[in-house]
Amino acid sequence: MEIVGWRALSLLALLASILVLYIKTPSKQMEINSDCSLLPYDHYWISSKRIVTPQGVITGAVEVKGGIIVSVVQGDDLQGSFSRAHVVDYGDAVIMPGLIDVHAHLDEPGRVEWEGFYSGTKAAAAGGITTLIDMPLNSFPSTVSEETLRLKVEATEKKIYVDVGFWGGLVPENAFNTSALQGLLNAGALGLKSFMCPSGINDFPMTNSTHIKEGLYVLAKYNRPLLIHAEIVLDSEMKVEMNDGGSDARSYATYLKTRPPSWEEAAIRELQEAMQDTKFGGRAEGAHVHIVHLSDAKASLHLIKDAKSSGASVTVETCPHYLAFAAEEIADGDTRFKCAPPIRDAVNRQKLWEALMEQHIDMLSSDHSPSVPDLKLFDEGDFLKAWGGISSLQFVLPVTWSYGRKYRITLTQLATWWSERPAKLSGQIHKGAIVRGNHADLVVWEPEVEFELDENHKTYHKHPTISPYMGMRLSGKVLATFVRGNIVYGRGKHAPEACGVPILAK
Repeated sequence: MEIVGWRALSLLALLASILVLYIKTPSKQMEINSDCSLLPYDHYWISSKRIVTPQGVITGAVEVKGGIIVSVVQGDDLQGSFSRAHVVDYGDAVIMPGLIDVHAHLDEPGRVEWEGFYSGTKAAAAGGITTLIDMPLNSFPSTVSEETLRLKVEATEKKIYVDVGFWGGLVPENAFNTSALQGLLNAGALGLKSFMCPSGINDFPMTNSTHIKEGLYVLAKYNRPLLIHAEIVLDSEMKVEMNDGGSDARSYATYLKTRPPSWEEAAIRELQEAMQDTKFGGRAEGAHVHIVHLSDAKASLHLIKDAKSSGASVTVETCPHYLAFAAEEIADGDTRFKCAPPIRDAVNRQKLWEALMEQHIDMLSSDHSPSVPDLKLFDEGDFLKAWGGISSLQFVLPVTWSYGRKYRITLTQLATWWSERPAKLSGQIHKGAIVRGNHADLVVWEPEVEFELDENHKTYHKHPTISPYMGMRLSGKVLATFVRGNIVYGRGKHAPEACGVPILAK
């Protein structure tokens, strides 16, 4: 894979307004004339008592030069290593690999009023996310061809604060057209995404297992994944039970009945043969099946575990909203919580956490799926008609940490779920870990610091009010986010220019 395309404040002002830390500056230091970073140096060290590496959490320092991690040094007495470089000491704050979100809808081109690359990546940077992989639908047109992928890439120009890659769409119109799928993959799509139920987007129709098998055969030649929204509409369960002449559309319980866990189970059962094709020696060996936003922690998860144990190339993600919320806690009419699959009950939430801790669920993603507030129908509070999607991009790190403390999650686990495994899924061989030779994609944050998500908390989503996390108290404040060595966010400010890189597979 190769990366395609990328492109003042004084130091005293920077220190006063952005970074509260100790800095040692040598007499000779190369400065860069760039608005891409809040730290105007090409070569520097950052140090901390808590650096999350593949070998564990260490006290030490990370050397960055030209946007690359050139060394990682462990130990308390590191001054000898700093003789020729600028030093930024973050003290007790955690330095971790930047988060990689493999499931986000930024809605551009075509629906920039819902979010857009500029606002979405500003929110990502403020939340410690350094790489986003954009979904092929909710933008217009959907990314289902070489031409529509080109529109996506063009739309990112001078707008992205973090690196952004792109999934292509597998839909009936291209599933049996090998040249069309190859054109999309050759143009740089990191993999494909399909829906096994209606997506809600007219130009992104659903696929069945036959379409999926055809897509996997093509993907096998590229060693790239197919991401699947695994729900099948069961006709026998489509109708909501009506009590006394009608159900209450303002009740979340009513919506929950319309998308039971049996829909997820049915889809994953139908995928069994396709998943077996990805085994060693199978027809689709080299391809990979990834189940997105799993919400059913019971039968569906057991089927995925069985497929893995049989040798199929399969992974699964869940999302912070399934780990933070429970159906019985959702107030009538609060359509901020509507998503698909739906948030299920507290018992299911507990089982999701157990599966994540036991490594049966491989990774986390945001499934950031915003819209304009009007589509949420706040005045009506109608769960059956409101747009479904959770707005969460800026908050996923503190949400995961805040709710995970009950389960004693570790910093290493966070890095695994949010950085290491998402990097592998999306083919980012130089991201996802603090090791020599990787991109200097880093988040610096304070796990112990609490904050309120209220009107005083600066939120960069285009429509903050539609997020169900607003009004909550969370732990885990992001201090700084580095993308390819550039500090793109620090203490409430972004770099003057958006210099993220579109990621295209080759």
